[in-house]
Amino acid sequence: MGNGVKEGAVRLHEDAEAVLSSPISSKSDHRQVLSSLLSGALAGALAKTAVAPLDRTKIIFQVSSKRFSAKEAFRLLYFTYLNEGFLSLWRGNSATMVRVVPYAAIQFSAHEEYKRVLGRYYGFRGEALPPWPRLLAGALAGTTAASLTYPLDLVRARMAVTPKEMYSNIFHVFIRISREEGLTTLYHGFTPTVLGVIPYAGLSFFTYETLKNLHREYSGRRQPYPFERMIFGACAGLIGQSASYPLDVVRRRMQTAGVTGHPRASIARTMCTIVREEGAVRGLYKGLSMNWLKGPIAVGISFTTFDLMQILLQRLQS
Repeated sequence: MGNGVKEGAVRLHEDAEAVLSSPISSKSDHRQVLSSLLSGALAGALAKTAVAPLDRTKIIFQVSSKRFSAKEAFRLLYFTYLNEGFLSLWRGNSATMVRVVPYAAIQFSAHEEYKRVLGRYYGFRGEALPPWPRLLAGALAGTTAASLTYPLDLVRARMAVTPKEMYSNIFHVFIRISREEGLTTLYHGFTPTVLGVIPYAGLSFFTYETLKNLHREYSGRRQPYPFERMIFGACAGLIGQSASYPLDVVRRRMQTAGVTGHPRASIARTMCTIVREEGAVRGLYKGLSMNWLKGPIAVGISFTTFDLMQILLQRLQS
């Protein structure tokens, strides 16, 4: 085991020396990172904008004690449209974009980098990582992105569940929270977010990469068609979101505790309160059917857009 670790360390050292000693390789790496950042940003923006009305509806149910049903969800959408106008269905989407664009850019770019690092360590190319490193690369990418953009996620949740009069814009949310509740509130709910991101991002990237590898192996085609990528992404989103959903409900309750009347509490206490008042399944999985509708669409669009943008940018560079 000691020899294996030593050999791995030597390999990493040799790889680092090779990269540092080659200005062409370094320039190529910088281009790859910029390409991943741009592709990820566009992928996240398109995906979230497409499902923003459903996402807002889901959050409203998550942070309240109302019983969720598809009928009630669409009734809420309809009355929001009647009372506040069509564009109100995208209320909070500007805050979502401020969070999602850097989040998706960092997540996709970090995933590509983690794949390269783990690929060098294990002696595999990034696209052909074995299962456990493939899962680890996705989990690390999601954790990195969530850690760097979490306050924006909290702001977006606050804007989604409050009336227009309470917060006029994103900066107003930051100012009021810092004055009235303290700066530490901006990271309230961070722990359940990270605990939820690890299985969500890990399983999403793992499922998508695995399906692409299986497609390549059995179809004989190097690249899937766009509609096939959408299907692979939808499967990835369905699996990832189902696995992490209870923690998503808990983090939304913690994020919006200051404006919805729920007391501030720890993860365990918040979860116990939800289970006691609403039941384990109805409380912790409230809005999951809405997520099964919007999640696969969003993740499918996201993965497909990223891949196609990467292919386009590579062709333009060559």
